[in-house]
Amino acid sequence: MRKRISLFNSYVFIFPSLFLTLALGIYPIIWALRYMFYDYQGYGEMKFIGVDNFSRLFRDQEFWHSVYNTFIYAAGKIIIVLPISLILAVILNRGLKGKVFLRAVYFMPTIISTSVMSIVFFTIFNSYNGLLNQFLIKYGVISQAIDWLGPNYAMVTVILTAIWGAIGNYMLLFIAGLQGIPDDLYESASIDGANAVQKFWSITIPMLGPVLQMIIMLAIITALKGYESIMVLTEGGPFGKTDVMYLYVYKLFFPVSASTATVQQIGYGSAAGFVTALIVGLITIVYFYLSKRLNRD
Repeated sequence: MRKRISLFNSYVFIFPSLFLTLALGIYPIIWALRYMFYDYQGYGEMKFIGVDNFSRLFRDQEFWHSVYNTFIYAAGKIIIVLPISLILAVILNRGLKGKVFLRAVYFMPTIISTSVMSIVFFTIFNSYNGLLNQFLIKYGVISQAIDWLGPNYAMVTVILTAIWGAIGNYMLLFIAGLQGIPDDLYESASIDGANAVQKFWSITIPMLGPVLQMIIMLAIITALKGYESIMVLTEGGPFGKTDVMYLYVYKLFFPVSASTATVQQIGYGSAAGFVTALIVGLITIVYFYLSKRLNRD
């Protein structure tokens, strides 16, 4: 009887998560996949067109330009955010006064809504009355306002925004990994005369290997899928300079703003979403293969 009650309680606890996963995760994917082979605009009759959506997608220069932008965005974010997060983790893992408060400060951007964070950065980088331009002009660094959201600097701006929002999350993951390294290793290295840099490269980095692999994988997937802050800051513009894969797919289903409102392309968007997921999945598989090979070596 107790086993049945325990089993029933287990199902009760599992059911909400299972239901939400099926309703908000699995079902939307199945719903979208069935439209890949149809010409459907969200209303009216569906027309079966076979693989025409995929043929159109492989000829779509805007889509492949968004793929290129995604790699630029992801590389810029990962290359900068991971070293900074690791350095902060090493510093805040020591017996530093106020380290708990500093951890909370650096982690704070992670719990702020992406939309709110992006609006704040829009007020900072606004070309006309942005806080950054006002500050630089006031102190004579520049003579005229810089168009931070224009064609030349838009990608840099969205990367900086993404970095600010991600540092705290990866910092805490690194701290968790650092706390699993025995202090005896550092004490033995100190006795042997190793300095801080030698300890970092000979002890910290190797011992963080498994955690580092997990963090890199998480950073790659998150960067490739990121689009929310870009949607708020630039809507993928100007001239598609910051249009990334998932934002491109999103705009096929939903209009981002009145200025970019277009007819919904459910069928074509489903095909684009499927190919986008394949690209992210392929990159993840390649990373898994390389990381496993690195472990063997």
